[in-house]
Amino acid sequence: MRRRTLLAGLTAGLTAGLAATAAPALAATPALAAGTGAAGRRVLHVRPGDSVQAAVDAVTGPGWTIVVHPGTYREVVTVPAGAAELTLCGASRDPRAAVLVHDNANGTKKPDGTTYGTAGSATFSSAAPGLTVRDLTLANDWLRADHPDVTGTQAVAAYVTGDRSRFDNVRFLAHQDALFADTTALDAFDRQYYHRCHIEGDVDFVFGRARAVFDTCRFHTLRRDVAFTPKGMVFAPATARANPYGFLAVRCRITSGAEDAAYKLARPWVPSYETTAWPSLVVRDSWIGPGIDAAAPYTNMREAYPWQTMRFREYGNSGPGAVISAPDDRPQLTPAEAAVHTRRTYLGDWRPYERP
Repeated sequence: MRRRTLLAGLTAGLTAGLAATAAPALAATPALAAGTGAAGRRVLHVRPGDSVQAAVDAVTGPGWTIVVHPGTYREVVTVPAGAAELTLCGASRDPRAAVLVHDNANGTKKPDGTTYGTAGSATFSSAAPGLTVRDLTLANDWLRADHPDVTGTQAVAAYVTGDRSRFDNVRFLAHQDALFADTTALDAFDRQYYHRCHIEGDVDFVFGRARAVFDTCRFHTLRRDVAFTPKGMVFAPATARANPYGFLAVRCRITSGAEDAAYKLARPWVPSYETTAWPSLVVRDSWIGPGIDAAAPYTNMREAYPWQTMRFREYGNSGPGAVISAPDDRPQLTPAEAAVHTRRTYLGDWRPYERP
């Protein structure tokens, strides 16, 4: 079973994008709208046969909107820091209609013989402050089974840096390291907001250094044909020690295509390039399904950095994967602490959740 067919089968409804739509040839330039859009924004339209990257390259300065019409766009898209306040949106409200997909992995070789690395494997990358993405699918359909010779199996759907990055009704589809929510620099506390998003994968599929809020999102763990457990982890934060807040998941759902208790909720990532990191994760007011190991929801990435010493907390969760049988293994916020771990606290004077 090839990668596109497999990924489409696992994502319940992506068939029209990844499996049934042939990848279009890329044109040199997108079609420019006849006039400006709402509020005087400059608008570019991308249709099958066009290139999303060509539209990004045509952006001159802040405040542009790129509208992606239904179709599958097999390409790598990189948004530079200079494209500030860019909006990239699907023409349809169905995020499955417009799909950006590619298949690089960490260990994939580039033409010069070097490999892409984890961040470089991303189908979609952005360093632009004030980015808004909505109503799209961002996918990496690279599969381990197709490349048994490749040891660097991280294959990122989206690598996001830049302060005030907002994603609304976006699907992030991959296996290992699907969403890399990171920062522009080691001393930056870039803020990201994910609303009504669907994020699926297997190993550490939401990871990075960002101060990120996941609001009313769905995290879905994939079935894996392996004998060992855990088969993966949802979160792997790498929050800087100086950053008081890392990942916050609020009013979310964690579902699974795997057997019960096959996955861990999280493990801490302390990168070799920043061994002072102090990973932070709060999951609150969320439903956690049976795919998460309720008895021991956390594990270590390296024994030198035990999860018990990290800033991992929960509050007000429900569902079979949220049952507390051993309190020491599921640290909880007190009500006073929970009052601090909110969207407003994490995002400060930026309030994307108040926009229509």
